[in-house]
Amino acid sequence: MEWIKDDYSITTDKEKIDVDYTHQFLTNSYWAEGISKPIIEKSIKGSLCFSVFHGEQQVGFARVISDEATFAYLADVFIDPNYRGKGLSRWLMEVIMNYPTLQGLRRFLLATRDAHGLYEKFGFEPISSITPWMQVHRPGIYKEKSCER
Repeated sequence: MEWIKDDYSITTDKEKIDVDYTHQFLTNSYWAEGISKPIIEKSIKGSLCFSVFHGEQQVGFARVISDEATFAYLADVFIDPNYRGKGLSRWLMEVIMNYPTLQGLRRFLLATRDAHGLYEKFGFEPISSITPWMQVHRPGIYKEKSCER
């Protein structure tokens, strides 16, 4: 699918993703520091991806991991720093939250360190009770040599 607004577009066509650009941004992000290109490629393959373009140049990205029935997790959301302040993050979130196969989900999660205000506009709120939640968390995994899967 594709959405167009002025000189910008958002597409779910994975063939249009600039994997090198996406990898370059994510490997330098606080949440995926050091992530390898093969892992980025694998994550794209297993996700519903939304790429933001200015003309032919990719300037943003997000992906959703979901069974498209009950649960979704929003990950790797970014807009290139040179394109921030133009409403692209908000538009990207509108597209994601209105995407047909992501409707009626019981739970939609994300993790953020610095964009709470954006996500709150779309109904996200802090988890009220973490008691039932558990995790396996390996924060340094992308820096390990064995992670070149």
